[in-house]
Amino acid sequence: MDYLVGLNWIAIIVVTVVAFLIGWVWYGPVFGKAWLSALGKTEDEIQPSPTPFIISFITSLLTCIVMAVLIQQLGINTWMGGAVLGLVVGIGFIAASSASDTAFCGWSWNLWLIQSGYRVVYSVVMGLVLAIW
Repeated sequence: MDYLVGLNWIAIIVVTVVAFLIGWVWYGPVFGKAWLSALGKTEDEIQPSPTPFIISFITSLLTCIVMAVLIQQLGINTWMGGAVLGLVVGIGFIAASSASDTAFCGWSWNLWLIQSGYRVVYSVVMGLVLAIW
Protein backbone atom coordinates (compact mmCIF):
# COMPACT_ATOMS: atom_id res chain seq x y z
CA MET A 1 0.00 0.00 0.00
CA ASP A 2 3.06 2.28 0.10
CA TYR A 3 2.56 3.02 -3.58
CA LEU A 4 -0.67 4.89 -2.74
CA VAL A 5 1.31 7.44 -0.71
CA GLY A 6 3.38 8.45 -3.73
CA LEU A 7 0.41 9.17 -5.96
CA ASN A 8 -0.40 12.71 -7.08
CA TRP A 9 -3.74 13.01 -5.31
CA ILE A 10 -4.40 16.53 -6.59
CA ALA A 11 -4.03 15.29 -10.17
CA ILE A 12 -6.28 12.33 -9.38
CA ILE A 13 -9.05 14.56 -8.03
CA VAL A 14 -8.74 17.06 -10.89
CA VAL A 15 -8.78 14.34 -13.56
CA THR A 16 -11.75 12.64 -11.87
CA VAL A 17 -13.65 15.93 -12.09
CA VAL A 18 -12.60 16.28 -15.74
CA ALA A 19 -13.90 12.74 -16.46
CA PHE A 20 -17.16 13.66 -14.77
CA LEU A 21 -17.41 16.82 -16.93
CA ILE A 22 -16.71 14.78 -20.06
CA GLY A 23 -19.70 12.64 -19.04
CA TRP A 24 -21.88 15.73 -18.70
CA VAL A 25 -21.00 16.77 -22.27
CA TRP A 26 -21.10 13.18 -23.61
CA TYR A 27 -24.54 12.32 -22.22
CA GLY A 28 -25.86 15.85 -22.78
CA PRO A 29 -25.30 17.74 -26.00
CA VAL A 30 -23.16 15.13 -27.80
CA PHE A 31 -25.00 11.80 -27.35
CA GLY A 32 -27.89 12.65 -25.01
CA LYS A 33 -30.69 11.96 -27.48
CA ALA A 34 -29.01 8.86 -28.91
CA TRP A 35 -28.37 7.58 -25.38
CA LEU A 36 -32.01 8.03 -24.39
CA SER A 37 -33.10 6.32 -27.60
CA ALA A 38 -30.73 3.40 -26.94
CA LEU A 39 -32.20 3.13 -23.43
CA GLY A 40 -35.71 3.23 -24.89
CA LYS A 41 -36.61 6.19 -22.68
CA THR A 42 -37.62 9.81 -23.00
CA GLU A 43 -36.33 12.73 -20.94
CA ASP A 44 -39.59 12.70 -19.01
CA GLU A 45 -38.97 9.11 -17.93
CA ILE A 46 -35.60 9.90 -16.37
CA GLN A 47 -36.18 10.75 -12.73
CA PRO A 48 -33.68 13.24 -11.31
CA SER A 49 -31.69 11.60 -8.52
CA PRO A 50 -28.24 12.28 -7.09
CA THR A 51 -27.50 8.55 -6.70
CA PRO A 52 -26.30 7.82 -10.27
CA PHE A 53 -24.11 10.92 -10.18
CA ILE A 54 -22.54 9.94 -6.86
CA ILE A 55 -21.90 6.39 -8.06
CA SER A 56 -20.49 7.67 -11.35
CA PHE A 57 -18.13 10.02 -9.54
CA ILE A 58 -16.93 7.26 -7.20
CA THR A 59 -16.36 4.79 -10.06
CA SER A 60 -14.49 7.46 -12.04
CA LEU A 61 -12.35 8.15 -8.97
CA LEU A 62 -11.57 4.44 -8.57
CA THR A 63 -10.66 4.15 -12.26
CA CYS A 64 -8.41 7.20 -11.91
CA ILE A 65 -6.66 5.78 -8.85
CA VAL A 66 -6.02 2.48 -10.62
CA MET A 67 -4.75 4.34 -13.69
CA ALA A 68 -2.39 6.39 -11.49
CA VAL A 69 -1.05 3.24 -9.82
CA LEU A 70 -0.50 1.57 -13.20
CA ILE A 71 1.29 4.65 -14.55
CA GLN A 72 3.49 4.83 -11.46
CA GLN A 73 4.31 1.11 -11.37
CA LEU A 74 4.97 0.90 -15.13
CA GLY A 75 7.13 4.05 -15.06
CA ILE A 76 5.09 5.82 -17.74
CA ASN A 77 6.02 9.51 -17.96
CA THR A 78 5.02 10.68 -21.44
CA TRP A 79 1.65 11.87 -22.66
CA MET A 80 1.70 9.26 -25.44
CA GLY A 81 2.51 6.44 -23.03
CA GLY A 82 -0.31 7.55 -20.73
CA ALA A 83 -2.77 7.89 -23.60
CA VAL A 84 -1.90 4.42 -24.91
CA LEU A 85 -2.31 2.92 -21.45
CA GLY A 86 -5.67 4.66 -21.15
CA LEU A 87 -6.74 3.28 -24.52
CA VAL A 88 -5.65 -0.24 -23.57
CA VAL A 89 -7.45 -0.05 -20.21
CA GLY A 90 -10.54 1.55 -21.76
CA ILE A 91 -10.89 -0.98 -24.57
CA GLY A 92 -9.30 -4.06 -23.00
CA PHE A 93 -10.95 -3.93 -19.60
CA ILE A 94 -13.90 -1.57 -19.59
CA ALA A 95 -15.38 -1.89 -23.10
CA ALA A 96 -14.63 -5.60 -23.35
CA SER A 97 -16.35 -6.48 -20.08
CA SER A 98 -19.26 -4.19 -20.93
CA ALA A 99 -19.63 -5.98 -24.30
CA SER A 100 -20.04 -9.27 -22.49
CA ASP A 101 -22.71 -7.76 -20.23
CA THR A 102 -24.45 -6.26 -23.26
CA ALA A 103 -24.55 -9.61 -25.04
CA PHE A 104 -25.88 -11.56 -22.06
CA CYS A 105 -28.39 -8.92 -20.95
CA GLY A 106 -29.70 -8.21 -24.44
CA TRP A 107 -28.93 -4.51 -24.22
CA SER A 108 -28.64 -2.37 -27.34
CA TRP A 109 -25.25 -2.30 -29.06
CA ASN A 110 -25.81 1.41 -29.63
CA LEU A 111 -26.05 1.80 -25.86
CA TRP A 112 -22.81 -0.17 -25.49
CA LEU A 113 -21.05 2.06 -28.04
CA ILE A 114 -22.17 5.25 -26.31
CA GLN A 115 -21.38 4.10 -22.78
CA SER A 116 -18.14 2.31 -23.59
CA GLY A 117 -17.05 5.15 -25.84
CA TYR A 118 -17.37 7.56 -22.94
CA ARG A 119 -15.29 5.34 -20.69
CA VAL A 120 -12.60 4.80 -23.33
CA VAL A 121 -12.35 8.55 -23.89
CA TYR A 122 -12.08 9.35 -20.20
CA SER A 123 -9.53 6.56 -19.71
CA VAL A 124 -7.35 8.05 -22.45
CA VAL A 125 -7.65 11.52 -20.89
CA MET A 126 -6.86 10.11 -17.44
CA GLY A 127 -3.80 8.28 -18.69
CA LEU A 128 -2.53 11.23 -20.67
CA VAL A 129 -2.88 13.77 -17.86
CA LEU A 130 -1.69 11.54 -15.03
CA ALA A 131 1.42 10.50 -16.97
CA ILE A 132 2.65 14.09 -17.37
CA TRP A 133 1.37 15.75 -14.20
